[in-house]
Amino acid sequence: MARAHAVTHVKWKIKKDDFVRIIAGRDRGKQGKVLRVFPEEGRLTVERIHMIKRHTRASQNRQQGGIIEREGTIHISNVMLICTKCGRGVRIGYRMLEDGNKVRVCRRCDEVLDK
Repeated sequence: MARAHAVTHVKWKIKKDDFVRIIAGRDRGKQGKVLRVFPEEGRLTVERIHMIKRHTRASQNRQQGGIIEREGTIHISNVMLICTKCGRGVRIGYRMLEDGNKVRVCRRCDEVLDK
C-alpha cells in the first residue's frame, strides 16, 4: 500500500527571502517574500499571502485570547520565483561558477539569482 506522506528526497529550488509570484489558488497573481520553507512537506509561507484566522484561548504565554490572523502555508508547486532582472516569474536552472560554487540561474535571461 502507498503511504500518504511527502517525499523528502526532492531538492526544492526556492529558498527563504526569495521573491515569488503565486500562480495558483485564491491568491493567484500576488507577489511576496518567502518567510519560511518546510522542505519535508513541500510547503512554504509567503509574507501577507494565504492569510488564515486562528481562534486562540488566553494562556500563560498569551494574556488575551481572540482571533489572530497569520500566514498559512502554500504548496511549493503553486509559486514561481521572480527574477530580479526580468521582473517576472521564471523557471530556475543551475550553473557551476569558476570558483566551484553551484548557483541558481534564470532560464529566461541567464541572470544569477543567488547573491
